[in-house]
Amino acid sequence: MDTRSSNLKSSALSVEQPVGAGTTRPVLRQALRRKNHLDANHGKMGYAFASLYTLLLVAFGIVPTLYAIFLAFTSSSGSFAGVANFVQIFQDYRFLPDVGHVAAFLAIWLVGLVIFVVLLALIVHGIRARWLSGTARFLFYIPGALAGASSVMLWLFVLDPAVSPVSFLLRAMGLQTLVQTISPQHLPIVFAVIAFWTGAGGWIVIMYGALNNIPRELIEAAEIDGSNVFQTALRIKLPLIRKWIVYMLVLSFAAGSQLFVEPQILGVATNGEVPAQWSPNQLAYYLAFQLDRFNDAAAVSVDLLVIGLLVAVLLVWRGKLFEVD
Repeated sequence: MDTRSSNLKSSALSVEQPVGAGTTRPVLRQALRRKNHLDANHGKMGYAFASLYTLLLVAFGIVPTLYAIFLAFTSSSGSFAGVANFVQIFQDYRFLPDVGHVAAFLAIWLVGLVIFVVLLALIVHGIRARWLSGTARFLFYIPGALAGASSVMLWLFVLDPAVSPVSFLLRAMGLQTLVQTISPQHLPIVFAVIAFWTGAGGWIVIMYGALNNIPRELIEAAEIDGSNVFQTALRIKLPLIRKWIVYMLVLSFAAGSQLFVEPQILGVATNGEVPAQWSPNQLAYYLAFQLDRFNDAAAVSVDLLVIGLLVAVLLVWRGKLFEVD
């Protein structure tokens, strides 16, 4: 036993104790080499995945954006035009009303997202039964699986009081026909409802994941201090997912300002009841592919880009998105 203990002790010392200044035993050197090799492989895989995304970003994001900026400041002949295209767009009788349409839509949609997505995510997170929570998240996410065009076609039936499964609600609001439902004053609400139905489920899942990252110890400490469900949600959960709410607003504003599919398909399906240039994106499409005014269409696109960047910077700054707590 003494001999065996002595051998084990000497073996442990040969692994753990350094020999001389700045040197380690072979076992430790081998472990360090293996760790460095794994870290290098992980780094190469990360660069490989990032390079694919970067390639697509450059090809379909940065290059088209730079080309649109180039077109916006040049004439149809290719000569430098300064801000002439932007002046012409602002003088177009359709541009400012189109911006107003999308602004009304965004106001309704973003407020609805913040209120209902966060509320539903808090409710789902508070469900103790795992199967019930998972089922709720799945049901919320199903509408997001439909493409934009498919969801609009579905909503054509929902919005028509003659065939809608919720016709009693539409008639209670005084709407008897599809034309009345999609009248100009109702369109911002209609498009906000469609956008919420298709996009809210994905954000609920994301918010649920953010809530799951809150340390359980914080919630348990609040409960021990006598905090009820509403106080815990208001004082613990909401402040800790504030950055995710800002993130949702940034991406949702960028997507909503480019509204195109819903009004375009709804206008075609209803034989022009929805104007063909209801949104700035539709106006840009009309200028480019109906009137061959690509430079003016590019100016509209650059206007939307500038507005989106300004709002994103404001939200990131005010929401302290990149600050470390």
